[in-house]
Amino acid sequence: MIVGVIGSGGREHAICELLKRSKKVNKIYCFPGNAGTFKIADNVNIDTNNFEIFKDYILKNKIELVVVGPEKPLVDGLVDYLQKFKIKVFGPNKLASQLEGSKIFTKKICEKYNIPSAKFGVFHNIDDANNFLKKSSHPIVIKADNLASGKGVYICDSVEESSKAVKEVFEGKFGKTNKVLIEEFLKGEEMSFFIISDGISIQNFGTAQDHKRVLEGDKGKNTGGMGAYSPSRLIGEQLEKKILNKIINPTLRALKDLGTEYRGFLYAGLMIIDNEPYLIEYNVRMGDPECQTILPKLNTDLFEIFLACCNQNLKEIKINWNNKKSLCVVLCSKGYPEKYEKNVEIKNLNKIELNSQDFMFHAGTIEKGGKFFSVGGRVLNFISLSDEFLKARENINKYLRKLNWTGGFYRKDIGYKVINK
Repeated sequence: MIVGVIGSGGREHAICELLKRSKKVNKIYCFPGNAGTFKIADNVNIDTNNFEIFKDYILKNKIELVVVGPEKPLVDGLVDYLQKFKIKVFGPNKLASQLEGSKIFTKKICEKYNIPSAKFGVFHNIDDANNFLKKSSHPIVIKADNLASGKGVYICDSVEESSKAVKEVFEGKFGKTNKVLIEEFLKGEEMSFFIISDGISIQNFGTAQDHKRVLEGDKGKNTGGMGAYSPSRLIGEQLEKKILNKIINPTLRALKDLGTEYRGFLYAGLMIIDNEPYLIEYNVRMGDPECQTILPKLNTDLFEIFLACCNQNLKEIKINWNNKKSLCVVLCSKGYPEKYEKNVEIKNLNKIELNSQDFMFHAGTIEKGGKFFSVGGRVLNFISLSDEFLKARENINKYLRKLNWTGGFYRKDIGYKVINK
């Protein structure tokens, strides 16, 4: 079959890499892709925001399954549009995608269905928000209601910090909005919990711990993700049952009550406090870099899983994983998540020879004349599978030292909570 993958990050390179392994996939298109997908797929620079042009390209090139990597096309309703033309699409529809598209939509579901999450307030202007903040204890969490590429969340330690965050949100730093969400700060340990659904049944799809902050020790500004490890050290049978019964299943029930179903990946960002899960946020796709961390552990044909979700027979698929530990380190452009240079050559990339249990996924890269250049904030992902997290990180560090890219930086402490060294 011919498959199309939307996206240009490490997540999409990882998805393409696993699809390439399937005996049933004979061609992959990636829209627009990167220097990594360039080697295994046809990169196509087409405006996927123009649904009609994109649909025409799919039909003309006989693409039989479309996999949507990032959140924006899902929130904008691409799935609904393509399904009108009988095109198989892996990903949730527009209404279900509001779980990520609007944090307030999700909080209202939590309120109605008794899903454990932080106490919150919704404010429609700067003055009301600031009046509330003056009376609130800190730290406190400020969230942009709309999509923000994983960066629209502030953890503020003072009234001054939180007021500045509110001002940035209302002034459109993450897009036009007339609402801001203010939440209590939950103190615990974060965990990413993934499921996959065909609208009828669900299966677990792994756990991970993402490192969002740009500096070591989880300090500094929020990013799209500096690295991750899988599985989470917190997960166990009892906690897993609580997550499904208290958070995932009530959410899916809420969507059914709204007249829709959920198909695709669902990523629950959780805070675990005394072995009790609290929902921080939902993402309606695989996380990045969690996807790059989890997918190398998958033994089952990923294409078969995607197809089963589209055909609503996921229960017939047995998803198998290897029992290795996985760790991912993201190499970023200097200056990220603020301003950074683009089109910086990445030399020595062809010198990297990976072992069978190690992986390198491209993100913000392009290939020009046989050379590689950085074009994004997050540039490369190095992943290693091992029996020990420490060994995995040591393996990755060897590659990073050999690459020796002077245009970038990375966190050297990814996985520190499970490594203790």
